[in-house]
Amino acid sequence: MTSQETQLTLKIAVVGDVHDQWEVEDGLALKHLGVDLVLFVGDFGNESVEVVRVIASLDIPKAAVMGNHDAWYSATEWGRKKCPYDRMKEDWLQKQIDLLGLAHVSYSKLDFPEWNLTVVGGRPFTWGGHEWRFADICTERYGTSCLEESAEKIFQVVKSAACENIIFLGHNGPSGLGDRPDDPCGKDWHPVGGDFGDPDLAEAISLSLNIGKTIPLVTFGHMHRTLRYTKKTQRRAVFRSPEGIIYLNAANVPRIIETDGVKLRNFSLVSLEGSVVTKASAIWVSNDFQMVSEELLYNS
Repeated sequence: MTSQETQLTLKIAVVGDVHDQWEVEDGLALKHLGVDLVLFVGDFGNESVEVVRVIASLDIPKAAVMGNHDAWYSATEWGRKKCPYDRMKEDWLQKQIDLLGLAHVSYSKLDFPEWNLTVVGGRPFTWGGHEWRFADICTERYGTSCLEESAEKIFQVVKSAACENIIFLGHNGPSGLGDRPDDPCGKDWHPVGGDFGDPDLAEAISLSLNIGKTIPLVTFGHMHRTLRYTKKTQRRAVFRSPEGIIYLNAANVPRIIETDGVKLRNFSLVSLEGSVVTKASAIWVSNDFQMVSEELLYNS
């Protein structure tokens, strides 16, 4: 792939909620697939430092945000009581952030001027919905104490972006994508139904459009595609807005499945041509890094 082609067409991999399922072979699979950029939506595990360490060593341009499980033992009294390490001596949450370094974009960004693309991260540790969860840790670590402050913090990052094209990377998706249980951020536990997206992320996206930013993709996880209230259908993975933004939920969990010694690994792939998403699919890759199935989620 030439430099000029790279600027015109990007192959982006989105890795849904990892939940401790990441191996060196996953990185090899991404190399074999020839992706240009990898986006991680968080929930690496319950403050799973060693999983993050392997991901941080991935030699492909990448960006990541933190999920609620990534602060599992630090954010609540309930979690602190179950903490498997001495919090007076160690901080596994911070270790994850330190390992990721510049790739960690929660309330931050990563500019890729060669592609005229900036990846902007949403609020870390989000549980989803209109309730402000994990309040203490967001205030302590990031100085945000309400959804309004969070939206403004994300928007300030957008205004500092070096590029006109913005990809938003969140753990949970924004509100406004539907209130059915099978919508990308719909509530799928009893009582079923309701929009469980993040209103602060939705507001930041709206503000960004108002200042003329182009947003080809908003990608996230958290709300697993396998629905809790039924096995008959899966969560809808893609929503296309009237502005042409593709919203992609990449949370296929478990992302590694094994049958008779054969492991299949899940990734979402996005083709970005200039400032337009032309294709999005969910794929499974076999032991020999061959794509064995592809679910076409969007095709322009």
